[in-house]
Amino acid sequence: QKPAEEAKSLSEFEQRVVELTNAERAKQGLPALKIDTELSKVARIKSEDMQKNNYFDHNSPTYGSPFDMMKKFGISYTSAGENIAQGQRTPEEVVQAWMNSAGHRANILNNGFTHIGVGYVESGNYWTQQFITK
Repeated sequence: QKPAEEAKSLSEFEQRVVELTNAERAKQGLPALKIDTELSKVARIKSEDMQKNNYFDHNSPTYGSPFDMMKKFGISYTSAGENIAQGQRTPEEVVQAWMNSAGHRANILNNGFTHIGVGYVESGNYWTQQFITK
């Protein structure tokens, strides 16, 4: 897929999160993550699930762990990770919050990850980043 085609399936906010994430990686000399549109759909469903079911956790009452959830949606990977956040109003705020947290920062700067999916739900400001190695 061409980058322009990939971008169409992500909202402006989701696209901006990818750009900011890759800018942080570039500062550390790491390669940019590629957008995986299918993974982005899963990340958006995760954000919607948290909003709809009023929880904030990596483990979903609906889908289980992020890893189980990815498998349920047919995402194949050799390794995976997830960042979630709630309440931040802009992509800049959420990426900054993740970069200020050791565990989240480690996912963003993980040299092993190759692809990213981002899902944002405006109602309640739920954010999900999912990372995989293909």
